[in-house]
Amino acid sequence: MEDVLDVYERPYDPTHPVVCMDETSKQRVSETRTPIPAAPGQVAKVDYEYRREGVANVFMFVEPLAGRRQVTVTARRTKTDWAHAVRDVVDRLYPDAARVVLVLDNLNTHTVASLYETFPAAEAHRIARR
Repeated sequence: MEDVLDVYERPYDPTHPVVCMDETSKQRVSETRTPIPAAPGQVAKVDYEYRREGVANVFMFVEPLAGRRQVTVTARRTKTDWAHAVRDVVDRLYPDAARVVLVLDNLNTHTVASLYETFPAAEAHRIARR
């Protein structure tokens, strides 16, 4: 735990950004009846009934010291989805960084092995070393 706290105390360095990552799943719903908009003297009215539309996974990447965040929504929560989200963040948001310090939990899909299972070895190695 202290090691993670030490990482959070590092000064801002754009060549070594500290990026925190977490994910969650959210239920998708839609209205079964059209809401009635607000009118003068009346509040908007929305029916309590809804239709379930499945689940979406949300990856959230945050660089607190730069005030930057990246949200990626996927249909599933797999190793491959995680690997693609990490590659996108590393390549698109930090192309000039010498190394991206990624702080994340120890979910079984959040591993270097997920990168190697998803991409060719050279590509996975490149992402893991950034």
